[in-house]
Amino acid sequence: MSEETKNVQEAAEIASQNEMEQIVSLKKGDTVKGTIVKIEDNQAYVSIGYKYDGVIPIRELSSVHLDNAADAVAVGQEVETKVVSIDDEKERLVLSKRAIDSENAWEELEKKFESGETFEVTVADVVKGGIVADVGVRGFIPASMVERHFVEDFSDYKGRMLRVKVKELDRENNKVILSQKDVLDEEFEANKLKLMGDLKEGQVLEGTVQRLTQFGAFVDVGGVDGLVHVSEIAWNHVDKPADVLSEGDKVKVKVLKVDPEKGKISLSIKAAQPGPWDTAAEQFHTGDIVSGEVRRLVNFGAFVEIAPGVEGLVHISQISHKHIGTPHEVLKEGQTVQVKVLDVNPSEKRVSLSIKETEEAPAPAPKSERPSKGSSVRKEDLGDNPNVSLSNQGLSITLGERFGDKLSKLK
Repeated sequence: MSEETKNVQEAAEIASQNEMEQIVSLKKGDTVKGTIVKIEDNQAYVSIGYKYDGVIPIRELSSVHLDNAADAVAVGQEVETKVVSIDDEKERLVLSKRAIDSENAWEELEKKFESGETFEVTVADVVKGGIVADVGVRGFIPASMVERHFVEDFSDYKGRMLRVKVKELDRENNKVILSQKDVLDEEFEANKLKLMGDLKEGQVLEGTVQRLTQFGAFVDVGGVDGLVHVSEIAWNHVDKPADVLSEGDKVKVKVLKVDPEKGKISLSIKAAQPGPWDTAAEQFHTGDIVSGEVRRLVNFGAFVEIAPGVEGLVHISQISHKHIGTPHEVLKEGQTVQVKVLDVNPSEKRVSLSIKETEEAPAPAPKSERPSKGSSVRKEDLGDNPNVSLSNQGLSITLGERFGDKLSKLK
């Protein structure tokens, strides 16, 4: 036998021996690396250098439900798997990618949980109560932890990329809770502080009404919400914000106060608009007769609103032509009245009004007539009064005639 032939035989024996050693050493539970060589709907084939290819069933490809094996792996991809079962007689080698991914995932998830790290996941499925992502194990994101706002339907979230934090971890029960809301909340607060640092009191901005409550409206001014109290919505009285505003409305607001420590911003819609007194001088002139509503009654008069935010005083002496003790005698709050403008002073926010000057003064009462000197009085008008005497000088009644008989007895 030639030396060359001998070397070939020895090489073949070594290769055969190595192959036999690999076959013998491959057993259930072993970890092996390989390359995806073929994908079918419900499984993927992996070449691991064994005498036949291994198979990864779709349930062993991922910790979450898959519709197709191609959703988890691609041909040519290198994967690390664990031997689930081996049957050389049937040439059946079952592998699991999920088992290795799960082992590796817990260590990574524990590190992320401790550090509070933000990482990306892809939504694999939408289930009752939330959504699911494959993070080596099944990661669940409850509906309340997906967004900062309420989401009614998550059907279009499948395949979407989310940035999450590990909210809860329980390896013993194979439980992983993730949250995107925590990430969004942190970003919102950081952005809020930055924006609040840029805001200045007195600044006028455009905002969007985000939410209405009984006590006011929350308005978004560039990514941060400020409160417009109900008293700051309009110059006229507003009972409920919903009476004059709707969510989504674009409004101009003026910054009243910024409190970074409490994270609060006070805004005003009415302060961003011309005030009623700014136009009062143009709108009202001395001598004008206008309609108004009685807003308040006080002892010295009545305050009448003649325009939203513009109240004038009708002094008690200007309420009625007849004498009154209090305004309540002739007026009531909420009553509509005609008033005459007596004086307008916008700088002092004061208007003097009169009700009585819009009404015609009543005619003076007739004076009682007295008999003139020398006028005649008929006897029948006086009757048979013995104490009354008539003369051509007029009517006279003397003490002597009235009390004469009594005076004579006193002499």
